[in-house]
Amino acid sequence: MSAIAANSLYPAHLHSIKARADAALQKHGFDHLLVASGVEKLEFLDDRPYPFKTNAQFKAWLPLTHHASSWIAYTPGLKPVLVYYQPDDYWHVPPTQPEGAWVEHFDIRIISDPADAAKHLPTSGRRAIIGEPDAALPGFEPNNPKGLLDYLHYHRGYKTPYELAVMRLAQRRAVPGHLAARAAFKAGASEAQIHAAYLAATGQTDLDLPYSNIVCLNRNGATLHYQYKSNDVPSQHRSLLIDAGADVDGYASDITRTWGNGDARFESLVNAVENEQQALCGLVRAGTDYRDLHLECHLRLGNVLRTLEIVDMDPGQMLDAGVTSTFFPHGLGHPIGLQVHDVAGFTDEDGTLIPRPAGHPYLRMTRTLAPGMVVTIEPGIYFIPTLLAKLKATPHAKAVNWSNVEHLLPFGGVRIEDEVHCTEGAPENLTRDAFAALA
Repeated sequence: MSAIAANSLYPAHLHSIKARADAALQKHGFDHLLVASGVEKLEFLDDRPYPFKTNAQFKAWLPLTHHASSWIAYTPGLKPVLVYYQPDDYWHVPPTQPEGAWVEHFDIRIISDPADAAKHLPTSGRRAIIGEPDAALPGFEPNNPKGLLDYLHYHRGYKTPYELAVMRLAQRRAVPGHLAARAAFKAGASEAQIHAAYLAATGQTDLDLPYSNIVCLNRNGATLHYQYKSNDVPSQHRSLLIDAGADVDGYASDITRTWGNGDARFESLVNAVENEQQALCGLVRAGTDYRDLHLECHLRLGNVLRTLEIVDMDPGQMLDAGVTSTFFPHGLGHPIGLQVHDVAGFTDEDGTLIPRPAGHPYLRMTRTLAPGMVVTIEPGIYFIPTLLAKLKATPHAKAVNWSNVEHLLPFGGVRIEDEVHCTEGAPENLTRDAFAALA
């Protein structure tokens, strides 16, 4: 789908956003919803700003992602007001004139001084004001009512057709980067060079990314959120694990791929995780408890460990004993959308916590899947020295083929991640479709 086609879906999306706001305001006794985009923050003892990130509840209304000190004011039954900050600035490039499919749907008030926003915000009635504390204006301090936010967050789990269209575009933007990263790895590049190839292929800078890319060569793949990108070229290119996304109009993509150098045992591991990942993607069905899918992932990865002669135990016993968590210590995935780890993965509409399974503290979603939800499916098997040392000190150590573990340690680990849309029927794999479209 093109950006033009996605824009045609925007009016219906805004109608859904207003309907959610109407219901939340009525349920919690408010007359107006005010949403601050956020403000630029300066580094401590410096005059340089940190990269600006828009309040997700602001960009849910319209695709403005670089617009600090702006506000949305919504009163049910009235056209939403957009207070649009456009400074007269010669130090930095100010925002352009408002343009896009959304413009006609807002009463736009342009200001050049952030303080002037207060002149355009409602002063009477009960106001739900959403934003960070530093976005406050005199008389307009964010109160972030918990019940109202719980409601809005919960319903963000269900993507509108417009949101799905933009998320497909975000996938298609990221895929060329992954293919370029693979080519750079095969050519013997450093992590920094692989990252640069990714950015060039996607047309992004570091500031455009929805999260900082994870680019891991060799053993670095065993660090789940490896934060560096070394300029050093290793003596051997054993493996590349790259977890990298793209942003389109405020919506994130999040894709992970792992590549090897032809080592038979590591390639077998990559292929086995890939096969189980695809099977798990096929289980993203309406009515499925995501917690059950996470536990199913542990059983499937336990079977991989047994089949590849890494651990000689029954997969169910591995799960019960916590052995699978040594090799797969994170959760199966998370909701995604306006945020990479999108909100309300753990709560119902009223904010009541839906607990994680015992012994699985890092699972990022516990809700039951329903049509419109988009989740990541990202199983992995890693060789993490600190976790392996703990396993080695237990009675279960005797079930581990430590020779195979030692062989695989220099490769770090394997993770494969796709984004999957839960529908009324068969799931839609946004990531695989994007790879197929490019091919």
